[in-house]
Amino acid sequence: MINKRIPVCALFLLTVSLGANSATAQAKPLSAREVIARIQEHVGIPWMQQTVDTFEAGNSDAEVKGIAVTMMATLDVLQRAAAAGQNLIITHEPTFFNHQDKPDDLDQKDNDPVLAAKRAFIAEHGLVIWRFHDHWHRMKQDGIELGMAHALGWEKFQDSSNQYLFAIPETDLERLADDLKSRLKIRTMRVVGDPKLKVNKVALVPGASGFAKETRALEISDVQVLITGEPREWETVEYVADAVTEGKPKALIILGHIPSEQAGMEECVRWLKAFVGEVPIEFVPAREPFWAPGQ
Repeated sequence: MINKRIPVCALFLLTVSLGANSATAQAKPLSAREVIARIQEHVGIPWMQQTVDTFEAGNSDAEVKGIAVTMMATLDVLQRAAAAGQNLIITHEPTFFNHQDKPDDLDQKDNDPVLAAKRAFIAEHGLVIWRFHDHWHRMKQDGIELGMAHALGWEKFQDSSNQYLFAIPETDLERLADDLKSRLKIRTMRVVGDPKLKVNKVALVPGASGFAKETRALEISDVQVLITGEPREWETVEYVADAVTEGKPKALIILGHIPSEQAGMEECVRWLKAFVGEVPIEFVPAREPFWAPGQ
């Protein structure tokens, strides 16, 4: 019988070669497009054809060095991300100043200087920007609402049949507003309603959800307070002001758009890390733009 054993030196070289191939496979660059494909696989809902969740700038086939997740891709956020070596920016809100990220009015002004400078920075640093808005809100549990409830410590108060409603321990409107301002580190906040109004049922509707959704929340008979981000002053604000004048136990707390959704994108980082492990992922908070005299 002929001994067909592989020589030890050949076996060693084969092992080294296999190990090198394995290392090469593990080190294969991850493109921005591949990251987004994983997100689409994990959202748990069908991907919509009509959506703002698209690439807004940069080369979607670029190799990802690091991921920055943010509430809004302001120039300040982009500068901090680029300085940290993060070239894929996942943003909840627009980069170019309108919901569709198509600033036609500015483009018609013959190279608007603010828009041009932002685009130039993105191109110079090879940034890729992708929007994650519609599907993050539409998941089985709204990702923004989940993160905000977590930031406030309100998970145990959340209504099981309506994730936007909370039955909190009774307090008054002024104390509730102070607590929100402290927990969310808000510099400016506006409140409509009697500071001493007793409160225990709250609707938390972040962002700029619009008059119809905001008033539907306030029309729920036992809801005393709507907490939101950015209502129109001639719509929801005046609606609540009139309700207060009529003697109805209603109030409005305006957090500002960024503070009302910021924790939801911090939650997104925790979610992403469960299935994207090849590159670092960091939350880059957008700074609240407003300040008040005397602060």
